[in-house]
Amino acid sequence: MSELASSKTASNLKEAFAGESQANRRYLAFAEQAETEGFPQVAKLFRAAAEAETAHALAHLRVIGGIGSTAENLHEAIGGETHEFKSMYPAMIAEAEEEGFKKAQRRFDYANQVEEIHAGLFQRALDNLAEEVKPFDYYVCLVCGNTVKSEVPEVCPICRTPGDRFLRVE
Repeated sequence: MSELASSKTASNLKEAFAGESQANRRYLAFAEQAETEGFPQVAKLFRAAAEAETAHALAHLRVIGGIGSTAENLHEAIGGETHEFKSMYPAMIAEAEEEGFKKAQRRFDYANQVEEIHAGLFQRALDNLAEEVKPFDYYVCLVCGNTVKSEVPEVCPICRTPGDRFLRVE
């Protein structure tokens, strides 16, 4: 184990990574809102800041050694997604239901279903890592995050959003 791994600096790098990652997502949401309100230059500023936050986050992750080989990264992704759909989101869904927050419950449920899909996609990628795979596209539902390969469904099976609301990922 390196000295860094057990240091306060390692803890700080993890905290900084989380903060920069959240700032990226928050600024992208702010950019969407600015566009909606007719402020394209402010939206552009938020997107620029989001890119800068991504650069910071990735640098912190590299320093802490948080990026492994593709196989290691797939294993980590499978573990994270599996934890989310088996433990994290079910508890959150139950708490939101108990507290009567239907919108939060629905969003947690969407995410829970999608995390299971992600775990399966990552597992298939890991299983086929040594094989040459014919290229195909992934599509993401912009409402619930459902991720599909090759073809967009007519209607999202998770949130019932029309297929034209899926984004093709390059």
